[in-house]
Amino acid sequence: MASNAKILLFHVKPEKTKQIESVCRSLKLQPVKIKSSSYKQKLGYLAGIKGFNRENTVYQGPDFPSEMLVFSGMDSNMVDTFLAKCRESFIPPINLKAVLTPHNVSWSAEILYKELLKEHLRFSQNNNK
Repeated sequence: MASNAKILLFHVKPEKTKQIESVCRSLKLQPVKIKSSSYKQKLGYLAGIKGFNRENTVYQGPDFPSEMLVFSGMDSNMVDTFLAKCRESFIPPINLKAVLTPHNVSWSAEILYKELLKEHLRFSQNNNK
């Protein structure tokens, strides 16, 4: 796996975080736990991408009600491999997931979370019809 491959973890419970970190180790991925105070930071900064600096702002809202993963520096095969390993390890799925793209790299974690949540709710409503 690529050396700059990272998985940003938002509001993941400690027990599940340990399981995910174990999968990451086996795939040579770097797990990065993001504190809620950093939710206003740009995703590029949180992923350690050059050119993204820390914003002079602190998130003071409530923690995200749902868990979220953001994949950085990973292609779709790497993401699929990671998700398959998580299933094999019986790690409960995380519904809100995104891959870092040129389109969302300058979004804050807070904005991405709201977008993913809207998408997830729309998708689950369509599946329940």
